[in-house]
Amino acid sequence: MNIQDYIRDIADFPKPGILFKDITPLLANHKALVSCADQLAGLCPSDIKIDKVIGIEARGFIIGTMIAERLQAGFIPVRKKGKLPYDVKSKNYGLEYGEDTLEIHIDAIKAGENVLIHDDVLATGGTAKAVCDLVKELGGVVVQCNFIMELEFLNGKDKLDVPKSALLKY
Repeated sequence: MNIQDYIRDIADFPKPGILFKDITPLLANHKALVSCADQLAGLCPSDIKIDKVIGIEARGFIIGTMIAERLQAGFIPVRKKGKLPYDVKSKNYGLEYGEDTLEIHIDAIKAGENVLIHDDVLATGGTAKAVCDLVKELGGVVVQCNFIMELEFLNGKDKLDVPKSALLKY
């Protein structure tokens, strides 16, 4: 199934000059959603056992949990500042349209665990790099970062020193 058929362009969102790639039509179609999760799980290396899948707030939660189920791995939400109820490790990061802080529970990853990071889009790479840093600081091993799409013109992949895959490239 061609999931690109379920990605909608929204001009000037969240601010003028940005062309937002909206995945809500993908999420609304059962067959497209299942196909997308299957395809993303298929991008994972078959020779390495993934212990945990991280989904980045908020859209990364949706398909990230589906990937975790397919890989028989645990799921870890990485959230924006102040949203997690337990002790956290924090990391500031830059977006293509501002700055923010991400947090992960301090006990979410055990030393040596293999981690797959999932988000909907790789843009400038700031978000994914921050999560990679958090995983490494907790002693985990980032096996790969998976994305539904990569906005190649923003060169986000240059910030990542781990393998990365995307189903779609713009």
